[in-house]
Amino acid sequence: MTREPLVLGIETSCDETGIGIVRGRTLLANVIASSMDEHARYGGVVPEIAARAHLEALQPTLEAALAEAGVTLDELDAIAVTSGPGLAGALMVGVGAAKALALGAGKPLYAVNHLVGHVGADVLRDDGTEIALPTIALLVSGGHTSLLHVRDLLDDVELLGETIDDAAGEAFDKVARLLGLPYPGGPQIDRVAVAGDPKAIRFPRGLTLPKDLAAHRYDFSFSGLKTAVARWVEKTEAGGGTVPVADVAASFREAVVDVLLTKALAACADLGVPRLLLGGGVVANARVREVAAARCAAAGIELRIPPLSLCTDNGAMIAALGAELVARGREASPLGFGADSTLPVTSAQAV
Repeated sequence: MTREPLVLGIETSCDETGIGIVRGRTLLANVIASSMDEHARYGGVVPEIAARAHLEALQPTLEAALAEAGVTLDELDAIAVTSGPGLAGALMVGVGAAKALALGAGKPLYAVNHLVGHVGADVLRDDGTEIALPTIALLVSGGHTSLLHVRDLLDDVELLGETIDDAAGEAFDKVARLLGLPYPGGPQIDRVAVAGDPKAIRFPRGLTLPKDLAAHRYDFSFSGLKTAVARWVEKTEAGGGTVPVADVAASFREAVVDVLLTKALAACADLGVPRLLLGGGVVANARVREVAAARCAAAGIELRIPPLSLCTDNGAMIAALGAELVARGREASPLGFGADSTLPVTSAQAV
């Protein structure tokens, strides 16, 4: 098989229908159709609505990606699809479509891991530099907050820790709702926090006390933080005061960023890995990137962040991971595989 395989990737793990096409490590197309507006009225992603939106968006998104890349299905070397983790119904739509395309076009199909895909997105950087391994990877999105030790992208990914309750993105959405801000919460809190003081209110940093670190050194918890914000807002309103939305947003955001990067850099120090890779939609948060850059520079840690267009869920990262599998001569996935909403991050390819 060619060392620069032409691969189409399909991503439907949550509320974005992503189709990406790569040739080896060169990005040819990255088309995304989001159903975010349809979920906004409910204040969060509704799985059934997401699945229906994928059904409606897949064909036009596929056609747009093929046109953008200037290729046909017949020219593809392989197809890759997210088989997990994610919302079961949403995953099923992508998996079903990928199987139909693979059978119809006579192409090998690779079922790949969504979270490992976020790490693999780094190979599509515009500057052409390759990711150095091992690396610590911090993946932060609406549904996932995971800290990984990546020694080999395909064969050796270790889960160091993850959220034990809310993901960071969920906490942003819930706190935004408390503050009367629209969904999705991340961009809204980022927007209003610019005018706030991140030191105005000292909100708790979950699982950072010595007694917690013994059992949860690399795990995250944001449920208590969300509750602390809610109680602070309630107390202020009960006392007849006006809630300083900008200060609350900035202080909440600072607490989240502090915990994320403190634990990530602790992993770098503990394991002797001088590299940190950030991925996931929350990385679009300006404060996350700003603090990460400052703390990594101070600690002598190389910071890598994929292009922002590849941080949110997308098909290009899935295509890139598929291309790595093809280039290394891996066998295609048997067509009997299904959607696996709890697929462990230790499996880059589902079999």
